[in-house]
Amino acid sequence: MTRKPEILWPTIAWALFLGIACPLSLQAYIGPGAGFAFVSSFLVLLLAVLLAGFSLLSWPLRLLAGLFFKRKGKGRQKTDFSRVVVVGFDGMDPKLAEGFMKEGLLPNFQRLKERGGFTALATSDPAISPVAWSSFTTGVDASHHNIYDFLTRDPCTYAPILSSAQIGAASRVFSVGKYLIPLGKPRASLKQKSKPFWKILGERGIFSSIIRVPVTFPPEKFHGVLLSGMCTPDLKGSQGTFSLYTSNGDPSGSALGGTRYPVSLSHNRIRTALHGPENPLIRDGGELTLPMEIRLDPSRDRVRITVSDQEFELQPGSYSPWIRVVFRPGLGMKIHGICLFHLNRTSPHFELYVSPIHIDPEHPSLPISHPFIYSVYLAKLIGPYGTLGLAEDTWALNEGAIDEEAFLKQAYLLYEEREKMFFNVLERTPKGVCACVFDTTDRVQHMFFRCLDPDHPSNRGKETEKYRNVIRDLYIRMDRLLGRLLQVIDDKTLLLVISDHGFTQFKRGLNLNTWLRDNGYLFLKEGRSESGDWLQGVDWERTRAFALGLTGVFINRKGREAKGIVEEGEPLAALRMEISRKLTGLVDPETGQTAIRRVVETETAFSGPYTYEAPDLLVGYNAGYRTSWAGAMGRVTRSQFEDNTRHWSGDHCVDPVLVPGILFSNRKIQRENPGLTDIAPTVLKALGVEQPGHMKGRPLI
Repeated sequence: MTRKPEILWPTIAWALFLGIACPLSLQAYIGPGAGFAFVSSFLVLLLAVLLAGFSLLSWPLRLLAGLFFKRKGKGRQKTDFSRVVVVGFDGMDPKLAEGFMKEGLLPNFQRLKERGGFTALATSDPAISPVAWSSFTTGVDASHHNIYDFLTRDPCTYAPILSSAQIGAASRVFSVGKYLIPLGKPRASLKQKSKPFWKILGERGIFSSIIRVPVTFPPEKFHGVLLSGMCTPDLKGSQGTFSLYTSNGDPSGSALGGTRYPVSLSHNRIRTALHGPENPLIRDGGELTLPMEIRLDPSRDRVRITVSDQEFELQPGSYSPWIRVVFRPGLGMKIHGICLFHLNRTSPHFELYVSPIHIDPEHPSLPISHPFIYSVYLAKLIGPYGTLGLAEDTWALNEGAIDEEAFLKQAYLLYEEREKMFFNVLERTPKGVCACVFDTTDRVQHMFFRCLDPDHPSNRGKETEKYRNVIRDLYIRMDRLLGRLLQVIDDKTLLLVISDHGFTQFKRGLNLNTWLRDNGYLFLKEGRSESGDWLQGVDWERTRAFALGLTGVFINRKGREAKGIVEEGEPLAALRMEISRKLTGLVDPETGQTAIRRVVETETAFSGPYTYEAPDLLVGYNAGYRTSWAGAMGRVTRSQFEDNTRHWSGDHCVDPVLVPGILFSNRKIQRENPGLTDIAPTVLKALGVEQPGHMKGRPLI
């Protein structure tokens, strides 16, 4: 649903990297026996000897300096805790968790509740993952951390742009004939504002290990290690683009979240290509591709695939391991990626799914960890692993590129990788913070929430009985992880188990742009009754309001938007109030149910410095409703309301009051009605660090 940002992929200078980018703190973290050649290299050994000599010679000066200057690591208060462990289960719902506990299905969650506490955890406004996890990390609301959605609009062009990160080409490019040689690295910057709690801890000398927490791409420097999570792009620079190769007719062209490629069989052989990123060395050079050959063995119902100098065999319904692929744009450059292959079927027609091509963690073309080498360390430790922020391919299931079984296999494969990382990190972080977010809970509930409601429109033409216990089994699996965790933590560890939001059904979609058109706030160009994606065909000279993304309505403000027509001051305030009043309590004429419970005027409800660029109105939907798929993509359609018939059948982009998250703790929770902004202050207090004045939350212990 997001536009693919333009990106260049330069070669990683490994020699330089191994010479200067191996911090001693990471060597200590990895510990003995890791077995990397670079750790025992002559350069690192020489550097260690020189540093030891310097330390020996300079100790009198450091001792003297310590008498007059306060060290960064000082200033901590005494505390009962030496470590804080935060486990995030994205989307885990308190009502479902409580119900399963009452059935005796979650003994470890029940044990944790009785030992410490359990309560609902107020989510962010809007109740969407990048917003909520940003509030978790910073202890402030959206108007202070500047994340309101997965995407926003470019006020200069009205086109969609990522809210979390800006990724662009190198600032300088040297031209040699047909080649464009980037002089420097691609530019990537994190748009999230305020300061994560692990940076504050690092300033006091406290080490943190942060694994796959959303909105951490690109990673920022701090005292610790970090692997980026949600919003990390794939090798194409998108948020996930799958490929489907099929001999079933001619379905070529783009699908939402992927591309379909027609193939034909000749003597049980298919010759095609794997499609990669744009060529960064040639202006308008097009996609880089790799030859791919597929040989069918009908007698064994198997295929043998050859790509990027590798051969592997698949049978229908099975996944390959991660396959490393290398694209060569020229001049000796290499762009490394990894992807999964799933053979859907060989008859009556051939169909092969290829996952989005992830950035290879062992040869990252963009920084996906801090320090840069940390992703390499993890890959050496557990093998190749998924790096894409939205790694579970929900769009492939929505578009029929894979079925439910294939989706669940993929989701749990990624979960098992995360579990291995987490327990390795836990073992190597005896003090400080260990935080890890598991996405599986969110993705599986999105795709199978329909199975909890027999009347859900998404059930039409789909299997329900077979998958009616998928969510129950998901929670049981998370309980087993918790049980394993409880066995290895001690009394000096504060454990917080949280989710960013809960879940509800998504049965009907409302297209806000269509509503705005029908009520005289949005106009299309002459002769048009509907628009294309991303507001194509909107008449900006007459349009006063529009919607893009999942969270709300933008006013076409003069001085903010390129073609804004609404004056600041009283005209703006009056228009906001008018639209808010009309949308609040809006009734779906087909069902007779209230679709919108409330509307928040951003500049009235929030006071932070990043309110001006936010959606002017945040729409709080009722349970069962959400922005329609077309509306989220900035399209104006014929009808305002429509049934949601996709596999993506559960959601949380509703009134935040309806979808709180969970909070379990191994210590008593001291405050009522806790919220996500309280977690960062709680972590700081547990480790004896004073809460900075800008944080809005309060400690819970």
